[in-house]
Amino acid sequence: MKNKIINIAVIAHVDAGKSTLVDAFLQQSKVFRENQELVDQVMDSNAIERERGITIYSKNCSVMHNDYKINIVDTPGHADFSSEVERIMKTVDTVILLVDSIEGPMPQTRFVLQKSLEVGLRPILLINKIDKKNHRAEEVVDMVFDLFVELNATDEQLDFPILYGIAKQGIVQYELDQSSDSITPLFDTIIKHVEAYPDKDNDDLQMQISSLGYDDYIGRLGIGRVTAGTIKEGQTVSVAKHDGSVEKQKISNIYVYQGLSRNSVSEAYSGDIVVVSGISNISIGDTICNENKVIPMETIKIEEPTLSMNFLINTSPFVGLSGKYVTTRHLKARLEKELEINVGLRVESLEGAVDGYKVSGRGELHLSILLENMRREGYEVSVSRPEVILKKIDGVVMEPIERVFVNTPEIYSGSVISKLNVRKGMMVSMVPDGNYVKIEYMVPTRGLLGYRTELINDTRGEGTIVRSFDHYEKYKGEIPQRINGVLISTEQGEAIAYSLANLESRGSLFINPGEKVYEGMIIGMCARGEDITVNPCKAKKQSNTRSSSADDSIKLTPPRVMTLESALEFINDDELVEVTPDNIRLRKRYLTEIERRKQVNRLKMS
Repeated sequence: MKNKIINIAVIAHVDAGKSTLVDAFLQQSKVFRENQELVDQVMDSNAIERERGITIYSKNCSVMHNDYKINIVDTPGHADFSSEVERIMKTVDTVILLVDSIEGPMPQTRFVLQKSLEVGLRPILLINKIDKKNHRAEEVVDMVFDLFVELNATDEQLDFPILYGIAKQGIVQYELDQSSDSITPLFDTIIKHVEAYPDKDNDDLQMQISSLGYDDYIGRLGIGRVTAGTIKEGQTVSVAKHDGSVEKQKISNIYVYQGLSRNSVSEAYSGDIVVVSGISNISIGDTICNENKVIPMETIKIEEPTLSMNFLINTSPFVGLSGKYVTTRHLKARLEKELEINVGLRVESLEGAVDGYKVSGRGELHLSILLENMRREGYEVSVSRPEVILKKIDGVVMEPIERVFVNTPEIYSGSVISKLNVRKGMMVSMVPDGNYVKIEYMVPTRGLLGYRTELINDTRGEGTIVRSFDHYEKYKGEIPQRINGVLISTEQGEAIAYSLANLESRGSLFINPGEKVYEGMIIGMCARGEDITVNPCKAKKQSNTRSSSADDSIKLTPPRVMTLESALEFINDDELVEVTPDNIRLRKRYLTEIERRKQVNRLKMS
């Protein structure tokens, strides 16, 4: 007997508890064996997702409740991965909007909610983390209602069910004062609020691809909902491409989700989320139809990238010391593989004599996650400073503007406001919250490059920033880059404590004694505005009065450790980040001082 099918997506801002709620769905639906060892956030299967505690890729699973099969999509909450959210909205019947009982709606909450309202879904609101002592659940409900109104929700969408829960404990309740010991109220609300998908098995086949997967053995996978008809293993189909063309293809295998696993079936029915293999060039938005009855669905529009970087082959003297893949061929193959599944990405070859590619994405995090994955796989690559993608609309140059929320202790608010004003930001609101102040700004994306590190320094680590793309506006003019110069090594060798101790007065260092350096490598930030070339390998001269243990007593300030994101934020246009499996180094684009002077002269002449 065919089950009734309901497809739902869990949407929220980062850290609201989406993956934890999906854990509760799975555990209380008896997906796991009683003796099975469980991990938290079981859907965050990628190593970087687990380390950072964020969802990067949307993923599917299914649970059974009575005679209903509920397909669940766990979506990313970070705006940089919003292309993952946009695509799946057409495959679900409703969304569970998860909102933190203290934070309330955040910028990304606004984004994911807007996408669900645009396609006509009627959300279910779940206020999470009501076990916190200082929660303000009733106030947060009012804030969410205001957000619905602001986003032009229909009267039907404004009549949303409200539930309260503690996802970590697997508890959902109808009212704040009505206790519960399971998430059954959520299951019951889903079934009451959403009708099961209508039986369209006898209609002509329509299945639109909303996500892509890749399997080393069977190749490219297309994932989407069977909107109408049924799809069979080995069936010959017509694929309506997004450019209007139609191709005849054969389906190799069909898989449906049961719990966390992908199970092979001979036939899948209308309403179900299905994975198909065998179509090597399947793409987002393509519609799979019957061989002789092509009924294309409206294509899925993905918002354009806002940021680009140049991915170049590594040309430093240390190339190949820790990475296996260092050539243009390797880089090209890896980026092409990424394009198979990462639809928010664009890759173009760089013109001229430069070996590399211009890679465009939805933000710094989107691109830095790709780089982090590549270095873990053994790739070495040099990357340039992120550049914002400008658009021309009716002959006017436009740039992306982001909505920014900064939460900072009140004593540092003046510094935050002055810095954001210099970066061409416009204040929207400023609300006191105890000893803290919540400041909302509209800032050009260009102005936010490198700002996170400054905020941490200005607020002694107590300030937090949340940002998401909002809209395009007329170009705001020049924004100052980093005002400090850098310390550049003149030698290749091993850094010596004696030499580094003498360099500390000139600025802050990025390296420890014993680290290998090369000519043109950036070893620290200069205290002044100009770049200085220094020798970190210079040893103390031998003399009769030298004590053999004198160098052991040198006390150095701990160096500033550069993560991939902070390195990308730090560099200027004439600098690169060298990314290898073992190290993240900063370097000048031109390694020798003579080459750098020649480049300055070339720029003056042009």
